[in-house]
Amino acid sequence: MIIAIDKRGSINLPASLRKELGLKNGDHLNLSLEEGGVIVLQPVVIYPIVQLGEQGLKKLEEARESGIGEMPSWFDKEMDDAKADSKQKISGRH
Repeated sequence: MIIAIDKRGSINLPASLRKELGLKNGDHLNLSLEEGGVIVLQPVVIYPIVQLGEQGLKKLEEARESGIGEMPSWFDKEMDDAKADSKQKISGRH
């Protein structure tokens, strides 16, 4: 399959290839260069990062305790990391 590079250096993946690989608008690809000049594109998933201050963590904890709705599983992991990060930053100041 031959594709062209436009004046901005962009390439377009043909629709048939995107469909075959299950790629859609907004998906991300990791580009690596292998020996001999081989270019490899691999689909990757980007997970959002949530950073909250102490006040934001408190409000979120109150919302969780209210029992209304459920947070997605990835969000629970991010909250655990946010708590650990905020404690580390606070202890690093003293």
